[in-house]
Amino acid sequence: MSETTLPHNGWTPRVHQMPLWNYLRAGGKRALAVWHRRAGKDDVCLHHTAIAAMERVGNYAHCLPEFLQGRRAIWTAVNPHSGQRRIDEAFPPSIRSSTNDTTMFIRFINGSTWSVVGSDTYDTSLIGSSYAGITFSEYALSNPSVWGYTRPMLEENDGWAIFITTPRGRNHAFEMYKYALKTPSWFCELLTAKDTDMLSDETLAETLAEMQSLYGEDHGTASYRQELFCDWSASVLGSFYSIECAQVREEGRVAPIEAMPDREVHRAWDLGIGDDTSIWHFQVVGSQIFVLHHMASSGMSLERWVDRLKAVGEQYGWRAGTDYVPHDAKVREFTSGRTRVETMQAMGLRPALVPDHRVDDGINAARRTLPLCVFHPRTEESGLAALEQYRREWDDDAKTFKKTAVHDWTSHPADAFRYLAMSWVKAARREAPAPQVQGFVIPPPDDPRKGIRL
Repeated sequence: MSETTLPHNGWTPRVHQMPLWNYLRAGGKRALAVWHRRAGKDDVCLHHTAIAAMERVGNYAHCLPEFLQGRRAIWTAVNPHSGQRRIDEAFPPSIRSSTNDTTMFIRFINGSTWSVVGSDTYDTSLIGSSYAGITFSEYALSNPSVWGYTRPMLEENDGWAIFITTPRGRNHAFEMYKYALKTPSWFCELLTAKDTDMLSDETLAETLAEMQSLYGEDHGTASYRQELFCDWSASVLGSFYSIECAQVREEGRVAPIEAMPDREVHRAWDLGIGDDTSIWHFQVVGSQIFVLHHMASSGMSLERWVDRLKAVGEQYGWRAGTDYVPHDAKVREFTSGRTRVETMQAMGLRPALVPDHRVDDGINAARRTLPLCVFHPRTEESGLAALEQYRREWDDDAKTFKKTAVHDWTSHPADAFRYLAMSWVKAARREAPAPQVQGFVIPPPDDPRKGIRL
């Protein structure tokens, strides 16, 4: 029987890949590699996983932002230099006992497993599994909740996690980068195209010209800076709220605010059953909006949501206010014959319909509302990060952005915030005027000024 050498097929790390490779092979547990496009991030992780799976029996995964993206980027992707699939280069047939193309799952001869998963379905695709190692690819575009979900599994199993990405604005990946930089146990590295010398000046110039021709000069340059020079400050391509969210951070409006005890905490819902449900908790304080909490999950019944909301309210001592729900909540459900509004009322909630509106009008309302908002830090991971990432679809044929948004993990938090934007004025009318929070001056929504930090 012939022996198989790993890394397979003579693969060896390039010079710029050696620090990450050496850290992982020495047993490092947490790594963040912010490398430019085409620097070989996924290849390093795939070959490391192949060795790790043979050294220690366990479950391993490669997580992309979306499950279908994982099929294109990892499972069926072909190395143009060798003509082989990337997974076949990293995981040769000789170390596999079975391969399931439908579920993108490999079982190895020693009992270890490896699979491709998506952060868009993390709470279903990862449920019931216990992992020894996970690669989070394109983490800046992933649902950040996937790390909160999988972290306890890895800690329990003394497992490793690798985060590889290029920047997408100052979102959750940027916050992780700042944390990793100051944490000795983490590997943290940012490599631009100039750092690796993989791309010539001529190639870089051609890439910039191509991106500018596709997206226009401003968007094209921003994309180029993100992809090849790992620029955190470049806005997310096609983002609806990039300017407003950047101002939230620049003006210090992510702060540990507390709810006013004499006022109600309202909730804005994007309702789903099989799909995601997203809920923002907010309180109107004078001309400000305290955005206190964000919750999201999929496949949960209203009964379970009521229990979770009650627990959160008791935890923080909040007075429950109005539950603002989309206009279609008045439609009767086929199974029960009741509307969502009636069901919520029967459960002790206080639903009120958000005014019916066009999506464009709601987005404009959200843009006018964001300058009035102060966000509690606990909203950053799944809430504010979603608003920063919420973006238009790109039309490859027309070479322009569509009016429609990308439907991914950001959609439901963004929709729920749109309902908040359409409802907070109505909620404000129920409250008595309150003093401004010390340190902030927030103009009314019809004032062209932005909120300023004193």
